[in-house]
Amino acid sequence: MPGTIDIWHQPYTPELMRRCYIDDEEQRKVTQWWGLTERVGGRTPDAFVADMDRYGVDKVLIPSLQIRSFVHQRMQWSFTPNEIYALLRDHPSRIHGLYGINPYRRMSGVVEMEQAVRELGFVGAHLHPYGFELPVDHRRYYPFYAKCVELDVPVVMQIGHSAEAMPSECARPMLVDTIALDFPELRIVCAHTGWPWVEELIAVAWKHPNVFIATTAHAPRYWKPELVSFLNTKRGMGKVMYGSDYPVLDWPGSLKQIDELSLRPEAQAQLLEGAARSVFKF
Repeated sequence: MPGTIDIWHQPYTPELMRRCYIDDEEQRKVTQWWGLTERVGGRTPDAFVADMDRYGVDKVLIPSLQIRSFVHQRMQWSFTPNEIYALLRDHPSRIHGLYGINPYRRMSGVVEMEQAVRELGFVGAHLHPYGFELPVDHRRYYPFYAKCVELDVPVVMQIGHSAEAMPSECARPMLVDTIALDFPELRIVCAHTGWPWVEELIAVAWKHPNVFIATTAHAPRYWKPELVSFLNTKRGMGKVMYGSDYPVLDWPGSLKQIDELSLRPEAQAQLLEGAARSVFKF
């Protein structure tokens, strides 16, 4: 039976979890600050899929993350498409890749993104803009957005503030308004709820048929009432989708909190899987 779709989960093997959250000093500090150390041990692909089955998760999307350190002016995380493909190749119907955008790679990155989609089966692109210090509507991103339209895949971008030591203004929700106007065919998934500018993001998502909101990294018990109201009514039903950004959230805790919101059944179904199935064309 169909089940939950998690539209953003970090690379989950012991090696890659260590690389992300232990070996990198900046991310290790965030992991310790948020009390997430026990979650970063990692799992094998088979154990990961067994956990998916245990918690009713049908599909997971994992980005080849490109995160640049603002403090040290260097790449902090930079995964290759092949590293992410190794996590999904044995479970191609359950685990899917997102291509991480590095705007400094220019057209070589666009070419690699096309290869990731056409040859490795990646289902979209992913952007973490903060360390690049470029607003999400900057011209350097536009070749990637145009290629997403050509490939008919969405882009997932973190919108709102950055929890790391990085400037947040480059991901204000209203900047997405410009992108949606320039690329009305581009499906844009704005992750992390847009917090603290949640209402601003709701306004952009309501305005544009091609703009969506993802709840990644924000525990449902802390969602702003305006977001809960939006996704629970016809006005926003099908415009908001679930994601964990694991290890920030785990499945048992976050899915239980969603149940406790007492959403309309049709709204909860759209949140957990319907919106994502439509946007990613599963």
